[in-house]
Amino acid sequence: MRWKHLPIVAFDTETTGLSPFQGDKVIEFAAVVLHLDADGNVASQEDHSFLVNPGMEIPRKVQQLTGISNDDVADKPPFAEVADQIRDLLTGAVTVAHNYPFDLAFLSESFKDLNQHWPEPLAEIDTVDLSIRCFPDVRGHKLGDVAKRLDVSLDNAHRATDDAAACGRIFCELARRHNVADDLQQMLDWAGGIGRPPEDGAFTTNDLGQVVFRDGPHEGKRIIEHPIHLAWIDKARVRNNGTWAWRYGDTSRSWARRWLNARGAGRASGGMKSFRQEDWVLDSCIADPPLEQA
Repeated sequence: MRWKHLPIVAFDTETTGLSPFQGDKVIEFAAVVLHLDADGNVASQEDHSFLVNPGMEIPRKVQQLTGISNDDVADKPPFAEVADQIRDLLTGAVTVAHNYPFDLAFLSESFKDLNQHWPEPLAEIDTVDLSIRCFPDVRGHKLGDVAKRLDVSLDNAHRATDDAAACGRIFCELARRHNVADDLQQMLDWAGGIGRPPEDGAFTTNDLGQVVFRDGPHEGKRIIEHPIHLAWIDKARVRNNGTWAWRYGDTSRSWARRWLNARGAGRASGGMKSFRQEDWVLDSCIADPPLEQA
């Protein structure tokens, strides 16, 4: 599949805090849809932005950081009223986010509150991971640091549309500089991104498009609910004619490792950011949760 002919949807959320599983909510969602020309340059850009009423007070520090006040969202729709539009933007797209797990967690919980599921885009790429791959010897992988390094404009940081646009253009510029082939799997291999799983091995998709286990004790269940079983798939062997062989093929095992690396491994490393709580609020950077002072 040729990825340069697909919509590239870079997205970002602003939220009331850092803890989607403890009640924090989305206050702004933006998706910037980029289309490339034959040379890999951005040919067009479509901006989609939604302020969202979280149904709770926005903390003062968040208001200061984002410029989004309680008054700004007072007459805005709740997430339930924009969920279908957000889903339509993400479905079938090459999606890009800076610190993807952060935004994924908030959006997944928001969909879950509506008895809906994450739309499972065609590809998921994290520009934090990509920056670490492309610039392994530098310390700064904040969005602003990477944008400056690549001469990508970021005029209004901590607003979702501007952050999303910078994120998407960072991805496109890195792909152009590295002459990434117009093949989806090759691009995902280069970026360390997650695509759709191989259908001939350990995984399949259910009627909702969710990735589930094909067989075993968790047959038909979503992989996100059983990450330990994913690790088992990577290591499982069977006895065959007196010798041990891999239970699953290379493509399934490789996909499981990539998923675990992108979704299960922390990226935080000392010295990249201060340990003050306020420095972590809404700052898509290296790690999802705030860290405690050692």
